[in-house]
Amino acid sequence: MREIDEAFTGKRLDLALAETFSEFSRSKLKKWLESNLVSVNEKIVNKPSFKVTFPAKLELIIPDESLTEDLAERLDLKIIKSSKEYIIISKEAGMVVHPGAGNKSGTLLNALLYEYPELKKLPRAGIVHRLDKDTSGIMVVARNESGMRSLSEQISNRTIKRNYQAFTVGKIERSGKIEAPIGRHPKNRQKQAIIDSGREAISHFKVIESFGSYTHLEVSLETGRTHQIRVHMNYLGFPLIGDPLYGRRRRFAKNTHQKLREVIESFPRQALHAAELSFIDPATSKEVRFQSELPSDLVELRENLLNQA
Repeated sequence: MREIDEAFTGKRLDLALAETFSEFSRSKLKKWLESNLVSVNEKIVNKPSFKVTFPAKLELIIPDESLTEDLAERLDLKIIKSSKEYIIISKEAGMVVHPGAGNKSGTLLNALLYEYPELKKLPRAGIVHRLDKDTSGIMVVARNESGMRSLSEQISNRTIKRNYQAFTVGKIERSGKIEAPIGRHPKNRQKQAIIDSGREAISHFKVIESFGSYTHLEVSLETGRTHQIRVHMNYLGFPLIGDPLYGRRRRFAKNTHQKLREVIESFPRQALHAAELSFIDPATSKEVRFQSELPSDLVELRENLLNQA
């Protein structure tokens, strides 16, 4: 049983359900909703158009069936730790997390199903959170139902801690906090934007080092909205180096040397890495912490920024 986000008051039940139980596909949720497996405040509701009001508690009864129908694939997968409850992975930049339009194979989910066939019994093969395709770094994947339930609740309760390292265009003078709501961009559906009707989004950033007109940051998240760090830093006027979606208008800082311009121009992705993850181990109830070192492309980028500062 989970409480809905206040932002969904007055919205359709199917929309609130998809956000509240985001680990399941919308098609599965619709099927279960129409099969009388969803309750709102302990009353069964089977109409997708039913309007929910805050506060409200949603309960979902999950039938015993295969929840993941995607194909297993043998792919390179960097596994940091594997326990009975969860798997810790360091995802490489360029790997899509979930299959979707244009990405039916070669995804993290496909790789997980090959390494751990039992994950087909879990929604989204145990994936409880995601990273953008071109963001590298650490992720946790549930390995059984109890792990899935615990990790999903920790994400919902904001007790999982996630720290990222980012390299931005522009010199940031001091550490700070960004609190600005994020929602779908009104004109470009590929993008997110800061909009009044968006969902609450909070990021904290700390300056690690400056390279003249560029900055190396540590960013921690209170919330986990789509593209949150990329949107928030761009909103402040400091887009991530190499960001193809949010950094086009300001690819370089003023007075950037030609050699560094060439380095940044050729950098193939947003300079963002999920460096640290901590949560409560479902089996021991103790906090565990995992780290992923900067990948070689970001190490090389840092060296170029340092040399040109």
